[in-house]
Amino acid sequence: MDISFNINEDHNKLQRSELKKQLAKVSLGGGKARIEKHHAQGKLTARERINYLVDKGSEQIEIGAFAGQGMYKEHGGCPSGGVVVVIGYVQGRQCVIVANDATVKAGAWFPITAKKNLRAQEISIENKLPIIYLVDSAGVYLPMQEEIFPDKEHFGRIFRNNAVMSSMGIPQISAVMGSCVAGGAYLPIMSDEALIVDKTGSIFLAGSYLVKAAIGENVDNETLGGATTHCEISGVTDYKAKDDKDALDTIKKLLDKFGATPTAGFSRTKAILPKEKQNDIFGLLPKSRSDQYDMLEIIKRLVDNSEFEQYKEGYGKTILTGYARIDGWAVGIVANQRKVIKTKKGEMRFGGVIYSDSADKATRFIANCNQKKIPLVFLQDVTGFMVGSKSEHGGIIKDGAKMVNAVSNSVVPKFTVIIGNSYGAGNYAMCGKAYDPRLIVAWPSAELAVMSGNSAAKVLLQIETASLKKRGEKITAEKEAELFNKIKERYDNQISPYYAAARLWTDAIIDPLDTRKWISMGIEAANHAPIDKSFNMGVLQV
Repeated sequence: MDISFNINEDHNKLQRSELKKQLAKVSLGGGKARIEKHHAQGKLTARERINYLVDKGSEQIEIGAFAGQGMYKEHGGCPSGGVVVVIGYVQGRQCVIVANDATVKAGAWFPITAKKNLRAQEISIENKLPIIYLVDSAGVYLPMQEEIFPDKEHFGRIFRNNAVMSSMGIPQISAVMGSCVAGGAYLPIMSDEALIVDKTGSIFLAGSYLVKAAIGENVDNETLGGATTHCEISGVTDYKAKDDKDALDTIKKLLDKFGATPTAGFSRTKAILPKEKQNDIFGLLPKSRSDQYDMLEIIKRLVDNSEFEQYKEGYGKTILTGYARIDGWAVGIVANQRKVIKTKKGEMRFGGVIYSDSADKATRFIANCNQKKIPLVFLQDVTGFMVGSKSEHGGIIKDGAKMVNAVSNSVVPKFTVIIGNSYGAGNYAMCGKAYDPRLIVAWPSAELAVMSGNSAAKVLLQIETASLKKRGEKITAEKEAELFNKIKERYDNQISPYYAAARLWTDAIIDPLDTRKWISMGIEAANHAPIDKSFNMGVLQV
C-alpha cells in the first residue's frame, strides 16, 4: 500500500466519524431538556418507542435521519423532519415504522415532515410492507400552513394513501400515544386498526379551546377525545393501552398473527462475506472527487466472496456491468468505472464519463436483468455523458436516451448507491431519485449537482463579472478571486451529501461498510411485492 492509500484512508474515516457525530446529534430530536419533559409525562420518545417495538438484536435501517437539517432556521429548525422512519422487524416480519417526534415542535408537521411521511408510505406501497404509525403530533405547523396544506404532495396526500393502501391489502396499524388533532386525526382512523394510550393519547378534530370558541361548549380534552371516550363511547379506536409499552406490546401481538404473503421470487443463497477486506474501501476511494480509481476494486469489497461476473467486459469500459450476490441475494450491478481507459484504437476514455458504447452496454444489461428477474444495483460516480462533436456525431444523445429509457421502464427493483460524483444527466442515467430506486443512499464522499463546484463556480463567475462590468465596475484579479471563492463556497455547500439528505433527495447517508446491509434489507423488502408488469422500452430511435 502506498502513501496515497493512507491519505485516502485517513480522509474517508474522518468523514465517517463526522457522519456518526451528526447522526448522534439528530437522534436527540428537540434536545435533552425536551426529552426529559417527555419522560416526565410518562411517555417514551419516538426512537425509544421504535427500539422497544422492533425485535431485539435485529437489523434496522433509518430513512431520512437528516431530513430538514439546516432548514427552517427562522422557525428553530426541525431535526429529522420531526418524525422517525425505520424499516425493521416486528415479530420477524419486515415493517415500515413511522413515529412522530413530539420533542420537535410537539410533533408538528413541517413541509419536510409531509415529504418524509409520503416517502415512508411510498416504500410501504412499492414493497407491500405493513406500516405502523406511532402518532404523537400537534398537527400542521401553522406558520407554514400554505406550504403543507393544499397541494397534491402535501398533508392531505397522507390520508389519501391510507385509503389506497388499505384497498391494496397493505396492513396499517396506528397507536395514538399523544396528541392527534384536526386533519391529523384521520390518519389513525383510516388505518386498519387503531390503539390509544390512556390519559396521554387523545384524538379530536378540534381541541377544547377551539370547541369553546366555535360552539361555546365547555369540555376538557380527556372527555372530548381521550382513550375511554374513543374505546367505550365513540368506537373510534379498537384497543386501549395503559401506557406506551402496553400499546407497543399489543402491536407485537397483532403482527404475530399475520398470515404469509406471496413473494417476487428473487434468488437468494447462503450469504458469504467478501473475500477482500471491506475496510480497504476507505483507502481505495480517493480523497479528491476528480482523482481516478478502479471501481472494480470497490465492487470486490461489496459482493459475496468478492465474485463479480462481468458482462461485456471488453466493451464500453467506462461502465462496469455484471452479476454478483450481496448477502446471498442475486444482483445485477451497473457501476461507473473511474479509471482512464485506453481503447483498442488507442483512444483515451475518461473515467466516470458515459460514452455511447457504455450506454449501449448498460441498456442491454438492464434488459437482461429484467428478463431474468434480477434486482439492479447502481453504483454512481459519474460526471455525465461525453460531449463534443465526435460524440454528438456518434449519437450520444440517442444512446443516452436508450439507457434512460431502460432505467425508467425497468420493472425489477433498483437500488442506488452514490459513492462519489452524481452530476447532470449522469445522475438520471444511473438511476437517480427521479427514476424510482426502491432505496437511494449516499456515502459521505458523495456530491450531487448539475456539475462540480469548481466548474459551476467558473460558469457563475463569468456571468457575475459580466454583470458587474456592465454596471461600470472594474474587476481586478483580487476581486475576481474573491468572487470565485464566494461562489464556490456557496455551491460546494449545495453539493454536499448532507444538503441532499436534508431535502430527501437521498434516503440516507451511510457508512460504506453498511452498504451490504442496506441493499440486502432493500431486496428483502422488494421480495414481498411480486412483479406484475412486463419490461417494455416502448418506441426508441434505433
